[in-house]
Amino acid sequence: MTRKWQGKFIEVHEAAYGSGQWEYVTRVQNIGAAVILALTDAGEIVLVEQYRIPLAARTIELPAGLIGDDGTAEAAHTAAARELEEETGWRAAHWENLGDFATSPGMSSEMFTLFRARGLTRTGPGGGIDGEDIRPHLVAVADLPRFLAEKRAAGMVIDCRLGLALGLV
Repeated sequence: MTRKWQGKFIEVHEAAYGSGQWEYVTRVQNIGAAVILALTDAGEIVLVEQYRIPLAARTIELPAGLIGDDGTAEAAHTAAARELEEETGWRAAHWENLGDFATSPGMSSEMFTLFRARGLTRTGPGGGIDGEDIRPHLVAVADLPRFLAEKRAAGMVIDCRLGLALGLV
């Protein structure tokens, strides 16, 4: 494996594979991500909308964030709780670790830990930090397919993790 380039958060690598070369991306220091499937007692799912530069579009996603991206050691659960509150303004009383998943295994080594969060309490407006311009959405689980279809029709990109979430609510 040869590192071809390194930035603040990602690296591009090249490795021999079969008779050729494979290019892929890793997170610097193998930083992982925490993704949160947050569900209210009223049967709603908490989502976020934000602009994603690589897609040049707004997206609809589950709340998520990097684990230990400030250079400190951080547990996945701690990052999940922090990100849920920063991005959405909700705090959860009950957490369930649903396991680790690969985001795009053909292109990236990035993994995320998926948490289900329940017993939600509203603590603030959300919106993220440092000008992230995150817009939280609270959607009845029964209305989620319609909501996503409307957002897609409006030109937004739907994060594939929402497909995973539909099977876990």
